[in-house]
This record gives sequence, C-alpha cells and structure tokens, in this order.
Amino acid sequence: MQFSTQRLIFSALLTASISSVFVSSDSTAADTLIYQPTYTDFGGVGLMQVPTGRMAEEGAFAIGGSWNDDYHHYTANVQLFSWFEATIRYTRVPNALFSSDPGYSGDNLYTDKGIDVKFRLWEESYWLPETSIGIRDMGGTGLFDGEFIAASKRVGPLDFTLGLGWGYLGQSGTVTNPFCKVSDEFCTRPSDYKGSGGAIDSNRWFKGPSALFGGVEYHTPYQPLILKLEYEGNDYSGEYFTPKGIEYKQDSPVNIGAVYRLDNLGDLKLSYQRGNTWTFGASLNTNFNRQPNIWRDEPVKSYTRPAHEDVPVPTTDWDAVGVEMADNAGFTQSSIAIEEHTLYVTAEQTKYRDREEAIRRLAVILNYYAPASVTHFEIIETLNDQKLTQTSIDRASYQYALQREDLDATVEESFAVNNASTRDAYSASAVVNDNKKSWEAGLEPVLAQSLGGPESFYLYHFGINAKGKVRLTDKVELGGAIYFNLIDNYDKYNYIDNNPHINNHSTPRVRTLFRSYVHDNPVRLDHLQLTWFEQPSEQIYTQAYAGYLEMMFAGVGGEAIYRPLDSNWAVGLDLNVVSQRDPDSWFGVYTEDYFYYDNYNPEQCDDYPHTCKAYVLNKGFTGHLSMYYMPTWSLLNNTLFKLSAGQFLGGDIGGRIEFAKQFRSGVTVGAYAAMTNLTPEEYGEGSYNKGFYVSIPFDILSINPTVDRATIKWEPITRDGGQMLIKQHDLFDRTDSRSPWHQRKNTSY
Repeated sequence: MQFSTQRLIFSALLTASISSVFVSSDSTAADTLIYQPTYTDFGGVGLMQVPTGRMAEEGAFAIGGSWNDDYHHYTANVQLFSWFEATIRYTRVPNALFSSDPGYSGDNLYTDKGIDVKFRLWEESYWLPETSIGIRDMGGTGLFDGEFIAASKRVGPLDFTLGLGWGYLGQSGTVTNPFCKVSDEFCTRPSDYKGSGGAIDSNRWFKGPSALFGGVEYHTPYQPLILKLEYEGNDYSGEYFTPKGIEYKQDSPVNIGAVYRLDNLGDLKLSYQRGNTWTFGASLNTNFNRQPNIWRDEPVKSYTRPAHEDVPVPTTDWDAVGVEMADNAGFTQSSIAIEEHTLYVTAEQTKYRDREEAIRRLAVILNYYAPASVTHFEIIETLNDQKLTQTSIDRASYQYALQREDLDATVEESFAVNNASTRDAYSASAVVNDNKKSWEAGLEPVLAQSLGGPESFYLYHFGINAKGKVRLTDKVELGGAIYFNLIDNYDKYNYIDNNPHINNHSTPRVRTLFRSYVHDNPVRLDHLQLTWFEQPSEQIYTQAYAGYLEMMFAGVGGEAIYRPLDSNWAVGLDLNVVSQRDPDSWFGVYTEDYFYYDNYNPEQCDDYPHTCKAYVLNKGFTGHLSMYYMPTWSLLNNTLFKLSAGQFLGGDIGGRIEFAKQFRSGVTVGAYAAMTNLTPEEYGEGSYNKGFYVSIPFDILSINPTVDRATIKWEPITRDGGQMLIKQHDLFDRTDSRSPWHQRKNTSY
C-alpha cells in the first residue's frame, strides 16, 4: 500500500494558502525613485475611493480587505492579462443583518457580492497617460456599482490620476453626464436591479449622474512608504442603507492615506476618508507567473555508451531499468519490448509537466541500456491502455546531438512526436519487462466552500478521502473512496422550513441537500465506480462507468472525446442516467420524488406537502455536448474556453461557459457560468449558477516534480439550477498530452 502522505502535506499547505497566498522571492525594488513601480492599490479596493488607470504586472494576484465603521470590504484580485484586471468583491455592512428572520440567517451580516473588471485602453508613453476603463460591481445588486474612465501619468516620484465616474463613483454629479447629449436615457440611472441579483446588468452602465475624480501618489524616499491624496466623486447621498437609519455623512470629498509595502508579501494601509472616517486595510500579494521551484530532483543521468559496444539483451536487468525509468524520468506502469532494431516503451507519465524533460531523461536511460543493434526508440505514452502520444527517436541522430558534434544540434530536435498507432504494435514475445502495478491507495484532503451565503459569510467543510483503485485489466478500473469529515460549519446551513432554498419546486434538491451528506453523515462512501476505458481510433477516447459516481449521485454513463494531436480544439459528449443517493445510507438511493424532512409528522402535512417534503431526483438524465478551444492569439495567450450545452442535474436545459487562464508557473485561474431555462425567480438568489476556481500544480509547493494538481473553488451561493455531475475522470484532462494545456513547461522567471 502506497499512501500519498506527501500529497496530503502539500494539499494542507495549499488549503492554508487561501488565507496566506504565496510569497514570491522576486525583488521588484527600484534602483531610483523615478523607476519605482507605481502603486495601483491592487487588491485593496475599498481603502481609497479613486481608481487609477494603472495595471499591475500580468499574473499579479492579491487578497485583501479594508475595514471601517461603515463597511468591511474583502477582495480577491487577479491581473489575467497585461490589459485586463478582474476583482471579486464582498462588502459586509456591520450595522445590517442579512435577514430580519434570526431563525434563517442568525446574526450574519448583510453581504453584497460583486465583480469588478478593468480594461486598459492604452499604455503610458512620453506624452500620453496610461488610460483604462472599468466597471465595478457588474454582477451584484447595484448597491455599489459604478463605471469609470481613468488616466494616470507619472512625473518623477509623483503619479497623477484624473478620471470621470458614474454610479457609485459619480454620485455627487459635479459634471453633466456626457452621454446625456447622445440620448436622454443616459440621464437617469435605473434604481432596480436585474433578476434576483448576481446578473450582469448593462442597462445601468454609464447612466445617471457623473463626477470628476482625481488623486496623486507620492513615492517617498523611504521606499516602502507611499502617500496618497485624492478627490472623490461620490458624496454618499445615495447610500442604500441611509433610509434604514444609518447615516453616511461626507464632511469633505478629500481623502488622504498611506501605504506601507511589506516587500513582495503585501501591504498595510491606513486612510482618513470623507473627513470623518478612519479605514485600515491589508493585502497579501503574489504573482502566478513568478512562482519559484525548489525541487530536489534527481539529476539527469550523464552516462553514455559507445555505439559500437553491444550488451546482449538477456544480460540486462530490465526490471531495474523499469524502476530507473520511473524514478528518474517519471514513466510508470511501463512495458519494455525489443523487436528487430526498435525498442518500445509503453508507459504513463506521472512526474513531469514538461514532457520534453521527461523524454530527454528517458532517452538517456534507453541509450545507455539498449543493445547496439537497436537503432530506434519508440516511446508510447498511455493511460489505462489508451495511447496518447508516440515519440520516435532515431538513435544515431540523438547520439549526434548528444555528443554536440554540431553546435546547432539539440537533443530535442531528434524527437518526433506523432499519433500513437497500432501499426507500431509489437509481438508479446518481444516484451522484456512488464513493470505494472495492479492497485494503489492513498489519502487525499478535500475542501469545499462557499462565500457570501445568507446563513454564514463562509461555509466550508474539510475532510479526508481514503481512496484506492484496482486495475482489473489494462482498460478496466475499479476505484472508490470513503470520506471522513473532520470539520465543517454546515450546521448553519438551513435547508428545511420555509426559506429561500425550498420556496419553489422548479428543480429537485440536487445540491442544496449538501448538508445532509456531509455534516449529518460525517463518514460515508464518497464514490465506488467501475470504469472501462477504450480507444476506438487514434483521435477518439471513451470511457463507460457505473456505480456510485459521486457523493450525491449513483448511476451509469459514458463520455467520448475527439481530440486531434497538437490541435487547439476538441469536442466531447457525456451521457448519464442517475439517481440521487440517500444521505442516510451508504448504498441506497431515493425511490420516490419526495421525502419527508426529519421530525415531521406526515399526518400533519397533507394539506401543505411542500413545507414537509423535499423534492429529490429519483431518476433522471443529464448530459452535455462540449467544445474546447485554446486560442492561439497573443491577446488571449494561454487560455481555454469550454462551452457545454445540454441537460443539467435538475432537469433544466441550457449552456455553461467556462474560461481559464494559465500562468507560467502552471497556476490556472478560471470562472464559469451556467444559464438555463430557469427564470431568475425559479433559480433563486444569484439568478444563475456561477463560480470561480484556482488550480495549482503540486510541484510549485513540493520539493519534487509531479503532474498532480489541486483545485480550490468557490461559488457565491449554492443553488440547484445549472448543476453538473462531478465525474471521477475527465477525458479532456486525461488526454492533456495530446495538445498540452495543464502540462505546459514550467517557465517561471
């Protein structure tokens, strides 16, 4: 039994990184003040009220907050591209509760959720200022939404900003809205918001009062300290909570502040706003493009063997060669065969995201141990006997490059990657080593979370999956896991009585019954699935599965993907028939569409069944046709679009779009949204399903290279619409080496 204790430790560190982020070792200190990077309040939205035209360096990421007597702001900010910045914002109001019903939301503070975006129009030049346009709170309830155009120009240690704001940024109305001259509809800003909140409401943009704002930053000779002075365009006359008896008074439109930079770790901030309010802020910063590796990896084997020296095959310990291939080059589950003048290696790559590095290491080993009669190496990367890629190496060309007889020759130029084909199959008698494991087991940490919910600002559960799998054949695998819940706060999550979670029965309770699977049943069967992998052709990969597919659903299904080699697109299809699992049973499923909540007397509920029963998915269908596209445009470098259309778990029909950006370190930041035929009222608060995630390769946390990853994801609020089955195996990820997305080179700098 091989327990993945190292992965457990690294995953725990990863979990902690939600609050501590990562620390970059790069130094950005300037030699002189004139070249010192301009402070942009990146990740600290809410400390000062004036946005700038500045953009941070691509890959910059920050989490932070600011606090005063009126608002608590929390933000997560990422610079996805040099020209695009995105922020997730949560604003809590200390003087207001989420709900007037303490039985529903207790003493949880009112929380407004929103998304901010900023686009750079042009960079700073000798004459022109750096200019950006932005939209704040574009996906919220409109309480803090606003739009702006801002321009920033640096003069020595001073950085000046001038801008025009609308909405929350232009409430004072010091200038006439220029768009009023285009159309009268821009003169008045709508007072309501779209749907049930959480929807992009472009009908409000650039409408209503507008105001000028501006400011200046002074980079003091003491480099960690930056001073700020600003004039804001909001007079706080339109605050949502003012009619509720909370007074927001502005004694002065001038704000002053100071920022103390803690090297590359983060910032501490203090400001005096509105002439009457002190605000403290803090942020933790890093850059996903600059995550250093601290590997203690085995060195590449340096030995070589003269081409004329021949060692007979029987005298070579090929079992030991198989172990060396796994340890030094990361090729496991290997089979080695020699037929005529070709040596074949069929194996799975489990160590290096950089495939060239893996092949380079393997070529050194093969060149040393293979007899002189072998003139070609064929390296076939597989996964459950599905052939992904085949690398052909001409031994003479490889040795020529290795010996550097030509200064222009490189080892990688002797590698030719192509489709793995059955034409290269070898006979069983040619196999000299078969180093395959039939089973494996390990421990895996699990963290699920949501932010900004009615019952609690932060809902979470953390536990351990004891998991294992058995390979019944090369293509058939039986895998499962038992989940041990260690800690959670889902006791706060209300899912009975009359509350917004169950006020309608437009969809079954496919996700909002989550508490009963985790908090109420802390030890349970997470999944137990039999999977058959097949490859009908060189470019088509399939899987069929049956069993307990995930914590909440059992059933049967299948998936197929068409993925050409070295192509930036793919097409997939999955179809599933599922039943919702009974949370009080490891192996049972619901056999009826409704069940009574605990502690209810059915005889007292005949006239009001919806107050006593939950609507669940007795039996249903879900499936999607998915398109994957990785643009080759420089404007959207290292990105992935996934568009899925079909039927979701709740029976609602629609589409889901996902966008992901991968940085040089391999860290991926993504977002998704699902729009279905449910109305915003049927879906509930949030209007439609959406979420965000950060996928982190373990090898930037560990001292050893690995292809394993962990994903931290969160949804603003959990509802039943737009929900998808959580598959144990995803064919797009499994076939990544066909046209690498996750397995890019680690080129952190």
